[in-house]
Amino acid sequence: MASLQWDSIDDKAVSTAKVLAADAVEKVGNGHPGTAISLAPLAYLLFQKEMRRDPSDNEWIGRDRFILSVGHSSLTLYIQLYLGGYGLELDDLKKLRTWGSLTPGHPEYGHTDGVEITTGPLGQGLASAVGFAYAARFERGLFDPDAEPGTSPFDHFIYTIAGDGDMEEGVTNEASSLAGHQELGNLIAFYDSNQISIEDDTNIAFTEDVKARYEALHWHVQVVDWKKTGQYVEDVQSLAEAIEAAKAETSKPSLIILKTIIGWPSPKKQNTGKIHGSALGAEELAGLKEVLGFNPDETFVVSDEVISHTREALTRGTAAHEEWQVGFDAWAAANPEKKVLLDRILKGDVPDGLEEALPSFEAGKEVSTRAASGKVVNAIAGVMPEFWGGSADLAESNNTTIESGASFVPAERSTHEWTGNPYGRVLHFGIREHAMGSILNGIVLHGNTRPFGGTFLIFSDYMRPPVRLAALMKSPAIYVWTHDSVALGEDGPTHQPIEQLAALRAIPGLDVVRPGDANEVAYAWKTILERRKGPAGLALTRQNIPVYERGEGEASGDTFASAKFTSKGAYVLAEAPNGTPDVIFIATGSEVQIAVDARELLKADGINARVVSAPCLEWFEEQTAEYRESVLPAAVKARVSIEAGLALTWRGYVGDAGKSVSIEHFGASADYKTLFREFGMTTGAAIEAAKVSINGLK
Repeated sequence: MASLQWDSIDDKAVSTAKVLAADAVEKVGNGHPGTAISLAPLAYLLFQKEMRRDPSDNEWIGRDRFILSVGHSSLTLYIQLYLGGYGLELDDLKKLRTWGSLTPGHPEYGHTDGVEITTGPLGQGLASAVGFAYAARFERGLFDPDAEPGTSPFDHFIYTIAGDGDMEEGVTNEASSLAGHQELGNLIAFYDSNQISIEDDTNIAFTEDVKARYEALHWHVQVVDWKKTGQYVEDVQSLAEAIEAAKAETSKPSLIILKTIIGWPSPKKQNTGKIHGSALGAEELAGLKEVLGFNPDETFVVSDEVISHTREALTRGTAAHEEWQVGFDAWAAANPEKKVLLDRILKGDVPDGLEEALPSFEAGKEVSTRAASGKVVNAIAGVMPEFWGGSADLAESNNTTIESGASFVPAERSTHEWTGNPYGRVLHFGIREHAMGSILNGIVLHGNTRPFGGTFLIFSDYMRPPVRLAALMKSPAIYVWTHDSVALGEDGPTHQPIEQLAALRAIPGLDVVRPGDANEVAYAWKTILERRKGPAGLALTRQNIPVYERGEGEASGDTFASAKFTSKGAYVLAEAPNGTPDVIFIATGSEVQIAVDARELLKADGINARVVSAPCLEWFEEQTAEYRESVLPAAVKARVSIEAGLALTWRGYVGDAGKSVSIEHFGASADYKTLFREFGMTTGAAIEAAKVSINGLK
């Protein structure tokens, strides 16, 4: 943008946005008008003057991305989507925060066109914006690495608006630290420093120097102070100049600290907590309208002149899209193989030959499922260029390193162990699990790549907020959670998951996948990559467990079923010796071997046991009633679940007559064999539970 063109009609449009924000909250009786009122100039500047977007195509891959981290100020975004012609209309603003509306209390991804990500909990938007910037750079390297800066159809900016609450949340510091380390010059963040929250003046809890902090995090920081003269002036020109300076800084992410007065120019409630999270009230609303030149007796008034002017964004967007398309077509002609790759990715397809590329693990060996996963990850990487990931400082423990890939980090950040390349495939999150979850969300929602991130299962607690958001958005992030039970051993109870499997299964839409042997791991990865229905977490063992001898089809006699049935979520791994089970063992992960051994020993007592491996209960619940009945026939009431954790999620499968072999207390520090013995995670315990269940039916 050579120079900012800002006319009186733009001032009128901004004033209209302020009044609409106040009217919308007043009508519904609740909401957050203050920030939407005072940020109207910034939001308007971005959507009408700065960002490259096409309101008629919200999926255009060449668009700049916008993330509203202050999600409670949803009207900041909704009003611009209305003014710019993204699909919202005035009636949608009138239905703010009501049942079935396109304008829910916080913006929701997949619900409202133009919303890039669900931003509810504070901090998540800014942290995920870092992930968007990661993805943009990796995508550039995947498709157009040699183009000069600013010339590629894959070059674009990530914009995000954050507030005091975002800056207070710890996740933003984790993610911002990584953004500075990564030198993400494509990321431009705005910090609305109005110093007001629900508890009013933030000085009661927040007095740090945010500018100094972000400079220490290696960000390019500018301050635009609309209060600096002693009189409040919405100096859009200085803000536009700061944005241009941020665009020009390509070696650092940019933070523009915008010092505002919340709710300005509301006459009595500006600069107070009263306007942050509640309606203005009739008297204050009338006062605001009078100051801005609107009739206090009218609501939701948008002049034809204003809407005609702002909807020109459609024409500008189409022109920008067409201009971009010329460059994209030239790229496609020069890079036909990469164009084929992009087309496949945009369709959401996995590559041909994925199943053939999966490693096959030799029966009779013992392999930890984390080690098996490491081999599968590298096999997938060989056929799936868009596949990348890493760990929160646990690469060797999680087995998450793509061995042929450089580290995703500027070359000057290379270490003795790792070679950096800004387009590398190996992610290093450091000890920042919370940020890792948020960054993965941003990468996935940006599109066109498939990321994964790893840590110990116990530390899934640190990343639970973004995992929950991923499930809410149906965002197919992938988590590699290793050291999945007390069997991690001597590290003790602080590191030994007990309640985590049950707690994660409680998140609607999250697939919790705990494979029972190495070959189940391979098919679990394949299924996760094919599904794309939401996030999935692999829970993997530290200790070695048996690799089973299997047949090519279903279980029959003493032949175990093929691992391909992993995709069903639960399947008959080993049939009852006479074909009709007296009892059914249902087990996951490392405890499948306990069920297999118990089946064999019960045979000598004339008890016929079926073993069901249940790597993913969520997948199993999606199967037909007929299939579920074939695996767990209702007539067989004697059942035993076996899992080294809480039994909380198993009652529905074992029923009133069933028993659970579980661990209902925290762990201890000892080798895993001792822990399993002392905590009753044994074949003997499984046999005893089976006999009790059977006898209870007699």
